[in-house]
Amino acid sequence: MMATRSILVADDDAAIRTVLNQALSRAGYEVRSTSNAATLWRWINQGDGDLVITDVVMPDENAFELIPRIKKLRPDLPIIVMSAQNTFMTAIRASERGAYEYLPKPFDLKELIAIVGRALSEPKDRPKGAGATPREEEFDAIPLVGRSQAMQEIYRLLARLMQTDLTVLISGESGTGKELVARALHDYGKRRTGPFIAINMAAIPRDLIESELFGHEKGAFTGANTRHPGRFELAEGGTLFLDEIGDMPMEAQTRLLRVLQQGEYTTVGGRTPIKTDVRIIAATNKDLRILIQQGLFREDLFFRVNVVPLRLPPLRERIEDVPDLMRHFLAVVEREGLPKKLVDQAALERLKRYNWPGNVRELENLARRLAALYPQETITAAVIDSELAQPVPITVEQENAASETLAAAVERNLTRYFAQFDEGLPPPGLYHRILREVEYPLLTAALAATRGNQIRAADLLGVNRNTLRKKIRELDIQVFRSGI
Repeated sequence: MMATRSILVADDDAAIRTVLNQALSRAGYEVRSTSNAATLWRWINQGDGDLVITDVVMPDENAFELIPRIKKLRPDLPIIVMSAQNTFMTAIRASERGAYEYLPKPFDLKELIAIVGRALSEPKDRPKGAGATPREEEFDAIPLVGRSQAMQEIYRLLARLMQTDLTVLISGESGTGKELVARALHDYGKRRTGPFIAINMAAIPRDLIESELFGHEKGAFTGANTRHPGRFELAEGGTLFLDEIGDMPMEAQTRLLRVLQQGEYTTVGGRTPIKTDVRIIAATNKDLRILIQQGLFREDLFFRVNVVPLRLPPLRERIEDVPDLMRHFLAVVEREGLPKKLVDQAALERLKRYNWPGNVRELENLARRLAALYPQETITAAVIDSELAQPVPITVEQENAASETLAAAVERNLTRYFAQFDEGLPPPGLYHRILREVEYPLLTAALAATRGNQIRAADLLGVNRNTLRKKIRELDIQVFRSGI
């Protein structure tokens, strides 16, 4: 008959110790509990316990300081970490120090019992990552913010992925922070000393994507006057982030599939296969399964990039994170030199009632406007109501009048342009000249109407957000820019 497995519990909260004692005992385990790290360490030093469940913050020592000593003395002893400090960095610290699992408080008892069962039944030589451990000062940066249950699940998944090279497909609406998550996977993972290279498929002309990804040789096509390194070459030893992968042309998809299958590629115009050592993280705001049905995305490539699916929730699904996010963004812009701002409780409640169609990016843009445009230090609900007021819908009559005005403006520009040339036709370039003169006021007006929200401006114009961003850069239009 198998001996009863022993579990050591350390938590300075007597209620949690009682609940864990009862639940684990009912599950058939022998339980010993303590309120301090010293007693836990003594038991472990004596060889007691088959598994440890410990809170992070205890009266005499932080568990993150104790865990390395435990792993050095008894490397096969599974450790489950609990914490009320439910942040991304808590999950990362737990993973980096060798914890088997991290559980945010409050936790589900059934889930805890299931995790205990898995930890005790898995082989003792479960492989660990071999990446470099981040320095303590690097934990001061908080790349992801939020304490909601939805974000806790993401933190735990990211912590498990940090020391792997698994391909990850991040899905989510625009503005949810997909590139931020990809950067976190790189910056705290085993490839953190290598380069992080990002490429947005929607922002590059389709006929140039293969060259941008895989590079080209001199003379490969008209205008290829020198050899050009691709993003795979630049990302060697690190991470390549393929943003908006659903916009990748079929030809490039075929080349990417070869890389994922064989670990090698050829440059455009090249013949010699090049071995590559790059971790792939992809992202999309589209449903790739629908694109597969439409014949726009390869099914075999989908299965290759969808090794670990990670869905980022829209902000409306984690609305309780809005106050923390707003405080975080206001602190960021203050460090950048903008005035310090506080948001009162009524204003925070108003923010939580908003639907946030632009997600976290829209909230960040709002924080920047609040810091830059309002003289008062404390932001009130009235200010928030003014900022989040829905624009009045444009009537058919207004839309027709705008079209007539635009047509008249184009005609005036044409008349002035042709008047410059007394003899013959003007030189080539008429289309682009007129288009530029029309685009600038059109895009400026759309951005002004949406208070700088590029997602809503793109919807208003009926264009892709990445197309709008490209035009903003080309025309040098000044708007608030987001880092997410």
